[in-house]
Amino acid sequence: MSAKNLDKHNRVRSRQVAFRLSPEEADLLDTYVKLSGLTKQDYITSRLLTKDIVVQGNPRVYKALRIQLEDVLMQLQRIAGSSDIGPELMDTIRFISNIMNGMKEEPYV
Repeated sequence: MSAKNLDKHNRVRSRQVAFRLSPEEADLLDTYVKLSGLTKQDYITSRLLTKDIVVQGNPRVYKALRIQLEDVLMQLQRIAGSSDIGPELMDTIRFISNIMNGMKEEPYV
């Protein structure tokens, strides 16, 4: 028998929810999950229940941010001087920007 799946409040997560995504939506969701530092289940649950996503900085989140920023920089260099920025890239830029702005607001020890 498998272990019970408990949430942060020690409640059993016994219900399942399934939905379909396009490949582009799935990639964008994966990007957001990596940048949040949460599990995919916790990220989706928080978003669906309109809870704030609090990014907990750690080496994994830092690496995901660095990788995404490198990808964004390559895309921006590719389309420099063009207004051909896709909605997925703009969404990723906004998401990273919000995270980076939040990091600036925290006091450094």
